[in-house]
Amino acid sequence: MKNFRKLSILFVVLLIAIGAIADILVIRENRDPSGLYRVEVKRLADEIRETGSYDLGKYPHLTAVYSSDTGSDLYRSDKPYVMIEEGGKHYRVEYRQNRYGRQIVIVNIFFAAVILTVILMLNYLYRHLIIPFGKINDVPKELARGNLAVPIPEEKSRFFGKFTWGVNLLRESIEKDREHELEMQRDKKMLLLSLSHDIKTPLSAIKLNSKALAKGLYKDEEKRREAAESINRHADEIENYVSQITRAAGEDFMSFEVSMGEEFLSRIVTKIYERYAAQLAISGTELSIGEYRDAILSCDPDRLAECLQNLVENAIKYGDGKSISLSFDRQDGCELITVRNTGCTLGSEELTEIFGSFRRGSNSDGVKGSGLGLFICRKLMTMMNGDIYADIEDGCFSVTLVVKMA
Repeated sequence: MKNFRKLSILFVVLLIAIGAIADILVIRENRDPSGLYRVEVKRLADEIRETGSYDLGKYPHLTAVYSSDTGSDLYRSDKPYVMIEEGGKHYRVEYRQNRYGRQIVIVNIFFAAVILTVILMLNYLYRHLIIPFGKINDVPKELARGNLAVPIPEEKSRFFGKFTWGVNLLRESIEKDREHELEMQRDKKMLLLSLSHDIKTPLSAIKLNSKALAKGLYKDEEKRREAAESINRHADEIENYVSQITRAAGEDFMSFEVSMGEEFLSRIVTKIYERYAAQLAISGTELSIGEYRDAILSCDPDRLAECLQNLVENAIKYGDGKSISLSFDRQDGCELITVRNTGCTLGSEELTEIFGSFRRGSNSDGVKGSGLGLFICRKLMTMMNGDIYADIEDGCFSVTLVVKMA
């Protein structure tokens, strides 16, 4: 947007310069010394004095000559003139006035109209194209990073209305695909865990039988021993395979990238406030921001903002809609940012479970969600050398982010 303003100013200045050059050219083209008609009047007077007559065609700057013989009022005329006296008579000599001044005025009015039109057009483009585009300039990057809570302002402009509507549809589509993928991941995880559990029972029986065979319960000792060793060997292979399945099911299935840097606390808070203030005002939810001292945080600014957005989104979904607040504290070189909402129905015994993947609390009935919001926050905060914890007090649920200061 700054570049557009600079280009607009440069363009207007260029137009003004062109107008000034045009003025100079008009003046030079129409430059006509004002003394020429006086010279011709002097020559006309000499001709009248010498010959008693005159030939008006000799004087290109003179338009008419009237004498006192005509009987008309010599001093009444709407054209520029001079009076001369020769041979006892008075003459009114009218002359052609230079009009380059009027031409300059016309040219200037024309250029002023052009410049005004250009300024209005640039202002229109700035308000209806540049500003809306600037608001959604970071949306594709945020969507690519997986931040589906990025705000997409509604635009009624005919230029960007359909575009923002399409981006919203894209975000909804990405969100549905993510939910579908997470659902598949959860089903896969549950299937693997179930298979692992179910296989362990027959596996134990196989191992017991193999050991019994190895003790010589069969009559043919050699065959019994070979069978027992074969069963035991395959059982060990199955057990190892089950262990691998269990480990794979327990591993994190979501990968994250964190780019550590530094950011002012005030910028993060302002970003969150601007994202949710209008939305919560419409729903009647009070959003309060506690007092804080600005500080430089050591974090990935986008990821920290994403964590706060997840917490506020959870407060909106699981709170009673009365109040959501952000409060701040400092301990041991860390900034503590707490998001608190009223109307908590979660049991305190569930606090140790809510940060796990696909874990949803008892207050999630009828509320859409994947059970990954707090899991993602914990993962990101750990990667940013921070921490996260939750608490329940006086019917309010709070989650605190611990962020190191730079």
